[in-house]
Formats: sequence, structure tokens, C-alpha cells
Amino acid sequence: MTASAPPSSPLTHFDAGGQAHMVDVSAKSETHRVARAAGEIRMQPATLALIEAGGAKKGDVLGVARIAAIQGAKRTAELIPLCHPLPITRVAVDFELDASACLVRCTAQVETLGRTGVEMEALTAVQVGLLTIYDMCKAADRGMVMGEIRVLEKHGGKSGDWVAPATAQRKSR
Repeated sequence: MTASAPPSSPLTHFDAGGQAHMVDVSAKSETHRVARAAGEIRMQPATLALIEAGGAKKGDVLGVARIAAIQGAKRTAELIPLCHPLPITRVAVDFELDASACLVRCTAQVETLGRTGVEMEALTAVQVGLLTIYDMCKAADRGMVMGEIRVLEKHGGKSGDWVAPATAQRKSR
């Protein structure tokens, strides 16, 4: 028995029969598309101090995490089955250390000239960046927690601009 999405469903990755498929974007116009996403990893104060001082055993944690995040954005279509491979034109990744909350925030902005958005690429960049921080610091702190991963904004395309509510924006700064 196959379940199908109702005709008015906003879920575009299912056909009329309820089968998963890659969305056909051939009729869409190529436009400049931008997405910004963010997330954080909470840790012990001593772990944050190691990152800040550059004293982690494996080296420059944030430098390696930045490269990993960029690589993650570029390889999103290999990881998420129904994502289109996109010609990414720009990836910018920033990290902010918040000593009062004992966390590192990651923000990624991804851009393309294409027929579909780059939200998944921005989200993947954030996740891979945070996972890399975990990997590089797990010897010091296995209890790190990643969270608050979300799209902050997207621009371009038929659906236009979308910006997360102000409360989500404030958390990521």
C-alpha cells in the first residue's frame, strides 16, 4: 500500500502516487540564490578555552572546521538523496565563540546562480563544521552538544525572500 501526499500538500519531493522523486526544476529561471544557516555546539569551558587558545591536539580547530564546512556545502547532493547538484558560486563560514554560554556558533552563507535554492547546502555546511569541531575536540570533551541548526534566511527564486523571525536571528549572533 502506497501513501500519497494530498493534492494540496507542500511536499514537492513526492509524485502524485506518493513516490519519492527529484523535483523537476527545468522550467525554473536561473537566479541569484542565497541562503544563510546557523547552529551551535555547547561544550565545557575548558574545551572552549582550548579552541580559543589554539591548543587542541589536532591543531587549528576553527580553521579545519571552516574548510570542512565549505567542503560539506559542495558535497550536499552526494549526502541528501533528492538534492540537485548545484554550481555553488560562494560559501562563507564564520565562527563565533561565546564564553558566557560555553559554545561556538557557526554561520554559513551559500550562493549560486541556479534554478533551485541553496538552503540544504547552507545547513549541511553548518552541520559539517560543527561535527568537525566535535571530532577535533572529543578527546577533551565527549559531552559536547550540537543544536539550534536552522535556516536564517533565503533570497532569490520564485518564492522570493524569507527571513527567520527575529528571535532566531538574535540567537545566531
